[in-house]
Parts: sequence; structure tokens; C-alpha cells
Amino acid sequence: MTALVEVAAYVPQRRVPIESLARELDLSPMQVKVFRRYHGLAEVSRDPDRSLIDLLTSAADQLTGLRGQRARVRYVLYARAMPVVAPFPLNPLHELSGRLGLGHAIAFTVTHQACAASPLAIYLAGQLLAADGDRDALALVVAGEKAFTRMARIIPETSVFAEASAACLVSQDGPQDRLLAYAAQSRGEFDDQHAERPDLLAAFQRSHPAALAGVIVAAVTEARLRLSDVSLILPHNVNLVSWRQVCRKLDFPVAKVLLDNVPSVGHAFCADAFINYQTATARGLLCAGDRYVIAAAGAAMGATYSATVFQH
Repeated sequence: MTALVEVAAYVPQRRVPIESLARELDLSPMQVKVFRRYHGLAEVSRDPDRSLIDLLTSAADQLTGLRGQRARVRYVLYARAMPVVAPFPLNPLHELSGRLGLGHAIAFTVTHQACAASPLAIYLAGQLLAADGDRDALALVVAGEKAFTRMARIIPETSVFAEASAACLVSQDGPQDRLLAYAAQSRGEFDDQHAERPDLLAAFQRSHPAALAGVIVAAVTEARLRLSDVSLILPHNVNLVSWRQVCRKLDFPVAKVLLDNVPSVGHAFCADAFINYQTATARGLLCAGDRYVIAAAGAAMGATYSATVFQH
């Protein structure tokens, strides 16, 4: 059974107000007001002094489980929203592996599910470790990207991307956070440039709450639980209004969705779930035995919705 051994996150101290991004993102005053008042996005984290490698290293270095145990790490998985994060021939993932002393590990990127790639990366890490059969082996999952182009800075009419990073160690089994179920659904009919297709963007936004709610129910059902058994949902930080809509579809209390990082951090690509996990554990929101859900949606080559259920 897959388990999270340790989770770490790095969120830069610097915050940029939404209003100051209007010019570079070509946002009208009304669009800025919609982002702040309707979507609940007040500011986003930025770290202009750190490169992508530095950003990812800042999270991985916080994992105490890596110290003295690097030889146990067999896989390094980079959960990534954007298909390209550096110009050819640079390879940030292999450079990161070398910097962390993990050059011996098999390293690859999990993408094409955009911001829903992190639940898949955790699931894949567990499957690979189980297939190897070495109960002492570990996998490292990292997430986080730089907002380096306009496409990597904004989701039209939906969210603004932030710079932050996260890392977690995954084992085949263990006493920590155990994976109970994983579910995903892909919707290929949304495969196009939303910014150039207002009709497609509108259809995606209409279907989003029911689709994400459906995959959460599927994962909870797979875990042989009911929604009432779920203590907390750790969301992707896309915005506040979409999660309120999802909660209405689920008849689930909004107060049990950790949304505090949406207005103060922003949407940190695939790192949101781990950042929210660190917030939840730091605040004592998860107790031993609690079942919680990590859920995310991504728009790339269509739309993908994914959810995992863990026991703390």
C-alpha cells in the first residue's frame, strides 16, 4: 500500500498583489476586480531571485528523510503542469537529481494532466515501488514551476499562477499517510486553446463543478467510505468560487475544504496539494486516523480531474 513518508513545501515570502500584474497579463480593471472579489485571489507568491532548480531544491532540502538515505531513493517524479519549463537542451529534472545526490535514480516527468498531475505522480510512485518489491525503496515526488510566460501566469477568467514548490517521499508501505484510493477522469472534448475559444472556455467552466465532484465521489467510494467520513479536502488553489460550486454539488461543507492559501499564495501549479497538506498538519487540522482527500483539475490536451483518498 502506498504511503507518504514525509511532505515539505517552500512558499516564497514575497507576495505580488493582483493589481500589480494587470499590465503584464493585459487585464482590464474589471477583470482585476473579478479575480479579487469573485475568485478570491488577492496576491500570489513570486521568487524572481530563484531559478526553477533553486525553487525545487528549496522544498526537497527540507525533507529530513533524504538525509543519509539517498541510496534508498529509486525514482524521482516531477509532477508538472506545463509541457515545457526550460529551453532545449536544458533538463531541470536531471539537474535537480544530480544536485540532490540522486543521480542513480530513474527520473521522469508526469505531465499531460496539467495541474492534476500530482495525485497521479503519487499513485505511479506507489505502483512502481510495489512492482520492484523492495520494501525499503523510496520515491521522491517534486512539484513547482516558474511563471515564465504569459500562458504560465494565468488561466483565462479563472486563476493566476504562483511560484512555490513542494516535495514528498513515497514508500511502498508505512505508518504515515496511507493511500486508500485514486480516481481520475479525462475529458478530451476540451482539448483546445481556451483563450482563443470563449465558447469552449464557457463549456469547461460549466461542467467543472460536477466533473470534479464526480471524481471525488468515485475516489471516496473506491476507498469504501462516504463523504461524511472525509475530515478534510486539500484542494488545488485555483480560486474560491469553483470550490464553493463543487461543495454544493457534493453537499459537503466548504469549511472542510482548506482554502486559506488561495487568496494569500495563489495557484502553485501541481504543488498546491502538498502546500495545503503542510498547512493542515501545522495547524493540527488532521488527527491520526482521519481520512482526507487531495483533489485537482487540469486543462491540458483536454481536461483531467483526479482525486486521492488518504488516511492520516
